[in-house]
Parts: sequence; C-alpha cells; structure tokens
Amino acid sequence: MALASCASNPSDPNGIDQTEAIKRLDYRLQQLERRVGDGSGSTSEPNDKTPPGPVKSLTLRLGSLDDRLRIYWEDGTTTNLPCTEEQKTWVCG
Repeated sequence: MALASCASNPSDPNGIDQTEAIKRLDYRLQQLERRVGDGSGSTSEPNDKTPPGPVKSLTLRLGSLDDRLRIYWEDGTTTNLPCTEEQKTWVCG
C-alpha cells in the first residue's frame, strides 16, 4: 500500500521548507535590487576592507622573502597581497 501527501508547504527530502527558502531568496533579491537602484553600483559587503576610490599605483615585489603586490590607494592607504609561484605562474591575493 502506498501513501501520498498533499502538503501546502512542500519540503525537500532534507527537511528544508521550500516556502521559507523562497522567502529568504526574495528578501536577498530585494536587498541587491536596492543596492543597484541607489546608484552606488557596489555589490561589496559593508564590512569589506577595500578602501573606496581609485587605485593610485601598484608595485610588485618578487624574488625576496616577502613577495607581494602592494596597492597604493588614492586616499593614501596601502594594501599588501602576498604572492606565491604556482606551476610557473605568480599568484597574488
């Protein structure tokens, strides 16, 4: 004998309520649409440590104990990204 159920709030086999998942996705979509609509065009999170504004210059240091890419920002701050060589390609970040 087989049993069938007609639930108004279907859930997947893992027990996740699809209605709640759709509500969370809709809420996140509304947040992203507000960000795009406010003219900032920025999709970075508020706690992102990247300074606002353009990059002034870059320096790349290789072949030393502290290989790095240094970013000089227009506001005077700097960011150092460590670099490593992987499969004959330099990677920084």
